[in-house]
Amino acid sequence: MNYNFKLRLGLFLSLFFLLVGFFSYRLIQLQVVNPRKRSVTTGTYTYDTRVTAARGEILDRNGNVLVSNRASYNIIISSYGLFNSDEPNESLRQLVRLCRELNIAYVDHFPVTPAKPYEYETGTYSETWNEHFRCFLREYNWDSDISAAQLVKLMRDHFRIPNNWTDEEVRGVLGLRYELDLRNYTTLSTYTLLSDVDATQLAALMELNTPGMQVQASTVREINTGYAAHILGRTAAMNPEEWESFKDQGYAMDAFVGKDGLEKAFEKELHGTDGILRTTVDRSGNIIAQYYAVEPKAGSNVETTIDINYQMVAEETLKSYIEDLHENGVGTKNEGKDAEGGAVVMLDVRTGEVLACASYPSFNLSTFSQDYDELVKAPHSPMLNRALMQAYPPGSTYKMCTAIAALNDGIISANTTVEDKGIYDYYKDYQPACYLYTASGLTHGVVNCAEALAVSCNCFFYEVGRLTGCERMDRTAKALGLGEPTGVELSETKGWRANKETKKILYSSDPSMQVFTDGDVISMAIGQSENRFSPMQLAVYTAALANHGVRYKASFLNRIISADYQQLLYESKPTVASSLSITPEALEVYTSGMRMAVTAENGTAHKAFENYSVPVCAKTGTAQHGSPGSDHASFVCYAPADQPQVAIAVYVEKGAQGGSLGKIARSLLEVYFATTSQNDTVKPENQLE
Repeated sequence: MNYNFKLRLGLFLSLFFLLVGFFSYRLIQLQVVNPRKRSVTTGTYTYDTRVTAARGEILDRNGNVLVSNRASYNIIISSYGLFNSDEPNESLRQLVRLCRELNIAYVDHFPVTPAKPYEYETGTYSETWNEHFRCFLREYNWDSDISAAQLVKLMRDHFRIPNNWTDEEVRGVLGLRYELDLRNYTTLSTYTLLSDVDATQLAALMELNTPGMQVQASTVREINTGYAAHILGRTAAMNPEEWESFKDQGYAMDAFVGKDGLEKAFEKELHGTDGILRTTVDRSGNIIAQYYAVEPKAGSNVETTIDINYQMVAEETLKSYIEDLHENGVGTKNEGKDAEGGAVVMLDVRTGEVLACASYPSFNLSTFSQDYDELVKAPHSPMLNRALMQAYPPGSTYKMCTAIAALNDGIISANTTVEDKGIYDYYKDYQPACYLYTASGLTHGVVNCAEALAVSCNCFFYEVGRLTGCERMDRTAKALGLGEPTGVELSETKGWRANKETKKILYSSDPSMQVFTDGDVISMAIGQSENRFSPMQLAVYTAALANHGVRYKASFLNRIISADYQQLLYESKPTVASSLSITPEALEVYTSGMRMAVTAENGTAHKAFENYSVPVCAKTGTAQHGSPGSDHASFVCYAPADQPQVAIAVYVEKGAQGGSLGKIARSLLEVYFATTSQNDTVKPENQLE
């Protein structure tokens, strides 16, 4: 009896612990390992859905919201609700058919071509998606070397797709079955069929009453201005290369990221942290319970240095000017009708903040996706940000650099004069002519440095450049920011300065062209030879001249603010990028010369600023570029002359005459000083307007 009792007790305890172990294992599986799955016997199913966090807003310096978010709707499909219905495959077929009728492109990562002969498209997906595909094959013990056609046949049999369906219907449903199947054994969240569905599409799709299909609220980017398209940038789904970079930062595979402009530059700040919405549904797909397992956290807001009013003026006046050139040309010869594009940059000289940055031609950022094919084919590359990404010969706007290099090292003095004979004949084998002589047969006569700047006398600077030499001019140009990164957060071209090293690089395939000749030296002195700078660099250079040699890092960033606008997370401070010691004599000469360019009747910028009340220092330029057509036109200025606040650079490809560009700069200065004058007005206390 005792023995039998012990045997029964042992068997009972063994069975008890076996059952406890089994149910403990199931509990862990259900609640820890895969909380999305629940026993069918309970009649409910709990799943997690990733909720995309709202992206931070982009504002101008005055708080105007330039880029925000609008409410949108996504459509998700829950496997539990779908596969507890009577005919899940038929429901999916009706869904695919309606999407095609409405021309709705839905999410389908099945890496097989949509039509026969079936082939793999794994090259269009990231390595992560390809690993999911390999996982899918392993799940069903299908050979990794299986052909696409054979795979479609096996899947058709496995998922019980009827034989009387068309090939198009079969492939469509298999794509959806593939997406839904992956969610059973990968970390992918609930399948999002469609994002940002419009009201008409949403109504039509919901009428199908597809089991397991639900609507989820979300947000999408909204552009609130027709300007600054090149600066603001855009967002789009990640490509495979981007996913490899972002996957370790917690990004979902289908996340949208900044592709260019400020959206890309401040991706880290603008991108929020996605949440997890936990949903429990019954067999019919009705929601029983729903709550956030992880709350989504919106991205931070980026306040830029741009003033959208200045940006508007810059873009509109540049556009108007170039369109007028196309119609009427400029000067007695009506040149410039072949103008191709241009740029305007306006900086605060005291901080390096970018107040406006315009490029023409431009495009509509709100309809970029729809217009993309046309934009690619459009003449003059409207998607190119000429202000930052294009390097041009600066022409005579470089001459202040030559003057400073010569005066700083005592090569010349303020009283040094040169006689302009029309042709510079120092060298027998290279005798360039002054622009005035070429155009009219006249000369500037005997001029000193300030006068030469005012009238832009090439012959004076040919001689000064010869005496000063390449090394001194190059060193000065570098310190003033030419051919150097400006510090802006957006992508930019570095450009390059004319020197021996540059020639070796540019003509690496032709050793005979690598020699930096005497002709290069004197051409360099007037902003030609191999000098190539962006309009942004010309603006930074001009601001450095206004600051007596102090160059600030250029920046588009003012502040980073929390999503609720309650906390200042970061505030940009002016940063000195370099400093050039300029002698009092050199300072007096170039400021006087730039001022005389505006005030003297024969000054090259006189017409543009005639009767303008704010004192302006300016320099015009006309640059040869080696291609057919009109010369390029350049213009730089800063104001007020005595206490500089802003610097402006304007450049027009094949614009013919730099002096005419002063009209664009004047329009910007007028709105700037009208605005600052109003802001500086202090109202008496207790007095209403």
